[in-house]
Amino acid sequence: MEGEVKIQGSKNSILPILAACIICKDECIIHNCPNISDVHITKKILEYLGCKTEFENNVFVVNSKNISKNDIPDNLMRKMRSSIIFMGALVSSLGSACLSLPGGCELGPRPIDIHIDSFRQMGLKINERHGKLKCDCGSGLIGCNIAFSFPSVGATENLILASVLAKGTTILTNAAKEPEIIDLIHFLNKCGADIKYSHNGTIIIEGVERLHGTEYTVIPDRIAAITYMAAVASTSGSVVIKNIVEDNISSVIPIFEEAGCIINPIDKCSLKIDAPARLYCNRLIRTMPYPGFPTDAQAPIMAMTTTADGTSVFVENIFSNRYKHVGELLRLGADIKVEDKVAIVEGVKRLSGAKVNAMDLRGAAALIVAGLSAEGTTEISGLEYLDRGYEKIEETLCKVGAYVKRVE
Repeated sequence: MEGEVKIQGSKNSILPILAACIICKDECIIHNCPNISDVHITKKILEYLGCKTEFENNVFVVNSKNISKNDIPDNLMRKMRSSIIFMGALVSSLGSACLSLPGGCELGPRPIDIHIDSFRQMGLKINERHGKLKCDCGSGLIGCNIAFSFPSVGATENLILASVLAKGTTILTNAAKEPEIIDLIHFLNKCGADIKYSHNGTIIIEGVERLHGTEYTVIPDRIAAITYMAAVASTSGSVVIKNIVEDNISSVIPIFEEAGCIINPIDKCSLKIDAPARLYCNRLIRTMPYPGFPTDAQAPIMAMTTTADGTSVFVENIFSNRYKHVGELLRLGADIKVEDKVAIVEGVKRLSGAKVNAMDLRGAAALIVAGLSAEGTTEISGLEYLDRGYEKIEETLCKVGAYVKRVE
C-alpha cells in the first residue's frame, strides 16, 4: 500500500454535536461530517423531532427552530447506541423526553445507570417502565455537583447537554476526557454556552438562558486514522495519513513503533507511516479511558498483530464482550487464545482468505485489516456494522493500492 489517505470527520464527535443542535433552536452548519449510516439515522431522528436538515458533501445543516416532539421512535433508538444522548438534549430543549433503551453494537453491559442517577440529582423525574424512559424536569433542571463513578463518555456528554441551560452551576468530576468530549464543549461554547474543562476530568458548566446557531468543523476521526495505520502496517506499506490531530492518537503511536513501523510527522495535520517487511509483536496492550489506549482501536490493532513475529498480549478493561472478532480471525488462520479479558496472540507467518462475518463496528474493521494481509480472497459479511463508522472505506483503501470490492 502506497499513497495518501485523508481521514474523515469523527463519528464519535458528530453524533453528540448533532444532538446538541436541537438545544439551539436555530440553524447550525457542521463541516467535515462523515457520510456514515449513524449520521443518516441521526438525520431521521432530527427530522422526526421537527428539524429541517440537509446533508451534502460532508456538510450537515440542521434548523431546529420548529422542534415539536420529545420522543424518538423505538426503531430508530434500537439502531444506534449513542441515541441515548438525545435524552440530555431533549430535556434541555423541551423539558421532557420519552425514549426507549438504545441499541447499537452489543459490546457487553453498558448500563445507563450513571446517566439516570446523575439526571435525578439535577431534579429530573424519570419513570422507567417496559423498556421506556419517561423524563420530565418540571420547572427546569438545577445545577449541582456530580461525581461519576466511572469516566463514562456517554454520561459525560449527556450531562453536558442537560446542564447548558440549567439553573446555576453544574460541576462534573471524574468526567471523560476524550477529544470528542472537548469537541462537543468547543461547539457548545461557540453556540453561547459557558463551559470550562480541565485535563484532570473536571468540567464546570454555568447555565445560560439560551444558545444560538453557529458554523463548526468537526475534528478528524482518530479511530479511523488508527484503523488505516493498522492496514498499512499489516501490508508492509508506506502511506501518508492526512487530516489528523496527532495529539489525539499519541497513545497509539508507540504501539506502531514497537511493532517496527517508522512514524514521521509531516506537519501538525499529517504523518507518514512506513512499515517493515514483518511486524514485531506488541508485548502488552491495555485498553483504558483516554488518554490511554482506546478500546475502539483494540480490534484493528489485534488484526495487525496476527502476523507479527512473536507473542502480543491484549487486556480489555472497558467492555466485557469486545473479543467477538477473535473467532472470525481464527477462521483466517490466526492463533489467538482468550481467557476472560485477556487475549494472547501468537503471530503466524501468513493468514489465509476465508468467508467471515462482522458482528460489530470495530470487529468489521479488524477483518478488513486482516483480509488485506491474508493470502487469497477474504469475503466479509455484516457490512451494516462497518458502515456505521467508516466512510467509503473500500474506496479509500483502493486509492492506496489495496484490492477491496463491495458486492451488493
